[in-house]
Amino acid sequence: MNSISFQKDLVSVQEELLRFAYKLTADREEANDLLQETALKALDNEDKYTPDTNFKGWMYTIMRNIFINNYRKVVRDQTFVDHTDNLYHLNLPRDTAYESTERSYDLKEMHRVVNSLPREYRLPFSMHVSGFKYREIAERLGVPLGTVKSRIFFTRQKLQKELKDFR
Repeated sequence: MNSISFQKDLVSVQEELLRFAYKLTADREEANDLLQETALKALDNEDKYTPDTNFKGWMYTIMRNIFINNYRKVVRDQTFVDHTDNLYHLNLPRDTAYESTERSYDLKEMHRVVNSLPREYRLPFSMHVSGFKYREIAERLGVPLGTVKSRIFFTRQKLQKELKDFR
């Protein structure tokens, strides 16, 4: 495959790759970064692509692998390793009275906000938090799946707005 043909194929899958990146990251800026990183990696490895094979599949694989590697790096960077002789940091009591009180207050505030919502928003959200899947909620309440998703989304937005001072 010549370089011009490769670049045309790369440009032609950008929109689909951006949608896939957004599904992986759920953030527009991160999705754009992932797309850019994927395109760069593909261009760097153009010689490894076998012509007349599934180009789009090759690109999706590159993007997925970059996403997984970045995720693993973030997890690895956030992992705390206690190197003290007696594992001092790992043996610290976790639940201080202040944190416990603060958490219970936050939980009470969350319940207050959710309970202040109309039943048609409160019920799907409560079921979702309890572990029900969107489809199960839709079937039990007899409403379309999209309605359930939008009501849960609205409730999350309302919680974020109301609780922004409690972070």
